[in-house]
Amino acid sequence: MFVRTPTSQVGHGEPLIVPDESASLDYEGELAIVIGNSGGRSGRRIAEADAWSFIAGYAAYNDGSVREWQQHTTQWTPGKNFDATAAFGPWLVTRDEVPDDAEISVVTRLNGEEMQRGTTHMMIFNIPYLISYISRFATLTPGDVILTGTPGGVGFKRQPPVFLKPGDTIEVYIEGIGTLTNPVVADTPR
Repeated sequence: MFVRTPTSQVGHGEPLIVPDESASLDYEGELAIVIGNSGGRSGRRIAEADAWSFIAGYAAYNDGSVREWQQHTTQWTPGKNFDATAAFGPWLVTRDEVPDDAEISVVTRLNGEEMQRGTTHMMIFNIPYLISYISRFATLTPGDVILTGTPGGVGFKRQPPVFLKPGDTIEVYIEGIGTLTNPVVADTPR
């Protein structure tokens, strides 16, 4: 598990930045769960049976990873927090629009070529378990986002490896949610 800083994330259509420090920016298409409910309440020690009621909605997410920096330590935080290396959007689809425990397809395309395909039923941990587990050590509040993990096919596992480079376009399609699209650009000196 890891956390992301606000500056590490951009919205739909905004550029992802390949940092000067590394050319190993990888893609990870994932379903994002946004915490919230009609009562606006927070949750701690949420039972799996109650977990669905803490979901406001869903979005697509590209959980970009700077692989070299992710592997500097057993903690993934450095590789997950370079500025503008992840993307979120293009909108929020409310929980009532997606049946609880629906089998949802997750597809990632790089320059139009399919790189990842899986479903939410292939996840190691299901959505209620993730919410329950995380809420044991952290109070979940409206607006918190939980990512569900990525299907096989990430770039660093390919032979040869495939990393994002300036000029690329990366898309994450989540069935019933939408398609998150981002161009990839080089870092600029500051």
